[in-house]
Amino acid sequence: MHFKLIIALVEDEKTEKILAAAREQGATGVTVITNARGEGLETTKTFFGLSLETARDVLFFLVEEHLSRKILEHISDIGKFDEKPGSGIAFQLDVEDAVGVAHQVQQLSEVVEEEI
Repeated sequence: MHFKLIIALVEDEKTEKILAAAREQGATGVTVITNARGEGLETTKTFFGLSLETARDVLFFLVEEHLSRKILEHISDIGKFDEKPGSGIAFQLDVEDAVGVAHQVQQLSEVVEEEI
């Protein structure tokens, strides 16, 4: 079984919606890193030297490769990544090898067989 790593950087208030969206499309788990900071084309605004940035979360989804594009597109739609600047981004990377996922392989095999 081959995997992809989907990394999503989202506004913290959207994290739960993004997690639910990924699970709807077949993601079996996630690692969340909270309180990340990022900057896009526009620099962050300040008020008397204090930053007005919103908190960000980094989400790591290790997903089966046949499900990855569907998950990626769905979380983008739910997070409105392409509609509003600064709302989030997501991308996927190939995973050469993974351990610690043996308990998920059987469940994923059944889901992937249905997809193919």
